[in-house]
Amino acid sequence: MGSHEQAGCAFRAATPRSAHHYFGYYDKFPWDATGRYLLAMEPGFIDRQPTGDDVLGIGMVDLADGGRWIPLAETRAWNWQQGCMLHWLPNAPDRLIIHNDRAGEGPEKRFVSVIRDVFTGETRMLPRPIYALRPDGGQAVSVNFARIARTRPGYGYEGVPDPGKGNPHPDDDGIWVVDLETGAHRLIITLAQAAALEPLPSMEGAEHWFNHLQYNPDGSRFLFLHRWQREPERRTTRLLTANPDGSDIRIIADDGMTSHFDWRDPHHILAWARVKGRGDHYYLFDARTGEATPIGPDVLTTDGHCSYSPDRRWILTDAYPDKTQHRTLILYDPATERRIDIGRFYSLPEMTGPLRCDLHPRWSRDGRQVCIDSAHEGVRQMYVGDVSAIVNG
Repeated sequence: MGSHEQAGCAFRAATPRSAHHYFGYYDKFPWDATGRYLLAMEPGFIDRQPTGDDVLGIGMVDLADGGRWIPLAETRAWNWQQGCMLHWLPNAPDRLIIHNDRAGEGPEKRFVSVIRDVFTGETRMLPRPIYALRPDGGQAVSVNFARIARTRPGYGYEGVPDPGKGNPHPDDDGIWVVDLETGAHRLIITLAQAAALEPLPSMEGAEHWFNHLQYNPDGSRFLFLHRWQREPERRTTRLLTANPDGSDIRIIADDGMTSHFDWRDPHHILAWARVKGRGDHYYLFDARTGEATPIGPDVLTTDGHCSYSPDRRWILTDAYPDKTQHRTLILYDPATERRIDIGRFYSLPEMTGPLRCDLHPRWSRDGRQVCIDSAHEGVRQMYVGDVSAIVNG
């Protein structure tokens, strides 16, 4: 049986309270390689979905200069849950960032990505938006964000029509691989291909899409969610992996529901998922065999945004609002089965659905700090807490 403890951790706002700020998803480092600069996004509102005309500010906080805000760019390709896929580029994390944007006018409108030097302002545009970056920074995978905007509001981008609208599983849409040096790109896995892979009865007449892609730590595989639905908000999901060129597709979890995940190592995936006959839990899946081992079933009882610490010892996750509208921030040590709640944050009741402000907890590169998004003070901000006494204790 696992243990359940409380250990209060002080979190402070790292972004200026004069405007709203957030970072988005939980699988990226907002800190640069030096730990001095913290990437953030600055929306002008928080009470509605963005349209194709709404602009999102991009900047960074200088933590060594009193939290000074440094504006860097703007984008028209963003959402509330994942922002504009803002990253530090893995092969230059002390100066280069990448983010998605929109280019062109009229029928030429398209989503792209931009690599930017935060100090010189020099930019280079790539012809496709990015979703996840290979750990060496040489390659990215890309999806159709216009399709996601229709099928899963809050995760796609408005402003560009989906050419596959009306087609349940196009053979010219899916996952692209993008060379981040040259911009060369090609379609490697199609929606038609996924729909034909061990099809299930629930796929009959359903619309398909891909979402939530992530490379493993050595870049030898990536995982992705294949989703489909026959009616809104009744989606079915399975977890698959593939080689970086789209070959050797394997179904890892196929019992109807897979949610958030992280790679522990090149061959194991932690995911909140359903396993037939065993229920919904965090499972550690062997990506070679599909074997699933429950993780913390007695104390990690709800879905959350899970990630491993840089040393792979700890799991950081969160929970959705409880009956008192509070979100819990959690550390878990798989070796000792010890759960430690390190914070609870009020969730504004009006911020629900695509507008919600999940904590999306993220590790610092040295594993000593945690960064979250929260609106518990009425303003959407990024907060940072020091967890070194807990994780190194």
